[in-house]
Amino acid sequence: MRHQNPIFIPGPTNTPDVLKAAMSVSNFDHRAADFADDYMPLLNDLKKIFKTDTGQVLLFSATGTGGWEGAISNTLCAGDKVLIACYGMFSQRWIDLCQRFGLDVEVVDCEWGTGAPVEEFARRLKADQQGEIKAVLVTHNETATAVKSDVHGVRKAIDDANHSALLMVDAVSSLASMDFQMDAWGVDVAITGAQKGFMLNTGLAIVGVSPKAMAATQTATLPRCFFDFNDMANANKIGSYPYTPPLQLFSGLKASVELLLNEGMDNVNARHHRIAQGIRAAVKAWGLELCAKNPELYSDTVTAIMVPEGKDANLVTQHAYEAYGVSFGGGLGKMAGKLFRIGHLGAMTDVMALSGIAAAEMTMVDLGYDIDLGSGVAAAQRVYQRGL
Repeated sequence: MRHQNPIFIPGPTNTPDVLKAAMSVSNFDHRAADFADDYMPLLNDLKKIFKTDTGQVLLFSATGTGGWEGAISNTLCAGDKVLIACYGMFSQRWIDLCQRFGLDVEVVDCEWGTGAPVEEFARRLKADQQGEIKAVLVTHNETATAVKSDVHGVRKAIDDANHSALLMVDAVSSLASMDFQMDAWGVDVAITGAQKGFMLNTGLAIVGVSPKAMAATQTATLPRCFFDFNDMANANKIGSYPYTPPLQLFSGLKASVELLLNEGMDNVNARHHRIAQGIRAAVKAWGLELCAKNPELYSDTVTAIMVPEGKDANLVTQHAYEAYGVSFGGGLGKMAGKLFRIGHLGAMTDVMALSGIAAAEMTMVDLGYDIDLGSGVAAAQRVYQRGL
């Protein structure tokens, strides 16, 4: 019966029944004239989620990692310098990908639990008088540490330095759940995946591309084929797709976008913020600390909870799964064994969050943590209670 419980990991997320039904469609002819009748409106509606009027959205059969690869292979040349900070497992993985492509990766090492170092980026961009830095890469929401970064601040640093670098953003665990403004923040490439805020099965890299990034494809020389932005964009112009599309995921994505836009993106963001506040209140009631170093960094889609010295966080995730059939995220990289994560994005409600808080609480009490049973639940209830 464990599979009837919600999952509390930062992706894949819980999938509503209406989206499961939307993905349960028969195959159909993607070369037929009426394919474009659904596909073209979907691409336009996705722009509303990204909050872009000037950019375009491209869909690839991949995960967010494929979106990372497409971002750099379509806009850069071998040996180009990129500026990126390492402050968690996923920023580290993007660094590794860039290095494998032969880029000159200038890494700013940061303490895990902090975000993108806007002031240090500003200093390095101002010092780069020759314009050697071709792109600045930012992980908006670092799920390994539950930290969000100031993307708008990074754009301001680029502009204040009068620099021409592209701004590329990993928005995999933030977009469609937290505020994201592609145009207003000057983002050139934004990457997300179907299995996070869109609440679908894994298998779609959803990429927002600015006109500036599309122009960069004309001079970029890194090899690309499957993730070629121009192949995709040219096919999209006539309502087509350059190869066989994942039809069931497209059907699910159409239904997901309708759900999100009907709720309203401001309401979606507010719901995630409220749920996160309740979980953070529970953590405070437990007497535990967050990995994020200050409130400005708190993520609204995942909470990373440090366990006391001498405790093994892996036992929390293991016991929760074995005893209560509930999945929480474990610590990754430097944080392995030091923290566990409660994912609360996508199809999540206050009441669902309370069940996760209760399960985490029971688990820790079972493992001998000095926590009063019910304390975290009560703290979250005070946040969620609506009154009469």
